[in-house]
Amino acid sequence: MDPSLIFMWAGFILAGYSVVGNDSIQTLGTFLSSNEERSWFVLWLFAGSILSATLIYGWMNYGGDVSYGRLEKYPLPQPFAWYYLLPPLVLMSLTRTGIPVSTSFLILTFFNEKNLVDMTVKSLLGYVVAFSVAIIIYLLITKTIERRFIETRPTDADRRIWVPLQWLSTGFLWSQWLIQDFANIYVYLPRSTSATTLAVSLTILLALLAYIFYSKGGAIQKIVKAKTNTVDIRSATIIDATYGVVLYFFKELSNIPMSTTWVFIGLLAGREIAIRYQLDKKVSREVFRMILSDLGKVFFGLVVSILLVFLIKFLAA
Repeated sequence: MDPSLIFMWAGFILAGYSVVGNDSIQTLGTFLSSNEERSWFVLWLFAGSILSATLIYGWMNYGGDVSYGRLEKYPLPQPFAWYYLLPPLVLMSLTRTGIPVSTSFLILTFFNEKNLVDMTVKSLLGYVVAFSVAIIIYLLITKTIERRFIETRPTDADRRIWVPLQWLSTGFLWSQWLIQDFANIYVYLPRSTSATTLAVSLTILLALLAYIFYSKGGAIQKIVKAKTNTVDIRSATIIDATYGVVLYFFKELSNIPMSTTWVFIGLLAGREIAIRYQLDKKVSREVFRMILSDLGKVFFGLVVSILLVFLIKFLAA
């Protein structure tokens, strides 16, 4: 068998596991936290059906390009070399430690470092926009809505309203995230995939997603649980809906890939500052340290991706 073909599919599998595992904190973290009493299989069926629909829709409407046009500037290497497996391997090791690094920077930069500046600018803008939107929203709703969520547990009547709302918001967010991050996974496969390749790759992704749900998100899930009241299904619904709208905005803005991790970290940071200010009339040093720690981790991912680009150039020389 052609070694290039082996490296291509190995890269796809590793990227699929690494990207979904790392980014579960963004799209599925609050969903998993607030639905811990439900069977992982039910949650997987829900997320898997949306993944399948989003993937097939992109394939049908973009001429076989499931990345929704986001890989136009990222040509497929000819041939595939072993060192293209390094990005998802590094990402996988960082994910197991709970570090929320950017999958876009770590993986896509390997394939075309010339787009690093555009991707960085869009990602930084994403952080600022998400941070600002979260501060505005939670300054407005903390005293009247979020305080009630923090002080009271949801009743049966509340759950009858909020469970459907949360599943709808999660479904919307999950689809918007997939449209952005399919590029990070399918960068290893031909830009126009055949029906057979689509079926095989979808089966692999569904299997990887099942493992993520079975393991309840892994170590990276601690990032979500450390924030104020994220396990409450009502709070989780607002987080997911806000994040989904911000991602939709950037999806429509341009097809340049971006770091959804930076957007999510910015959203959580703005939310935490606004809630603590409204409830405590101040923002403690511990909150600022937590926010700076999260930002430092994603910035660390950017630095690692740049260093690895130079390493690949050295290996390829």
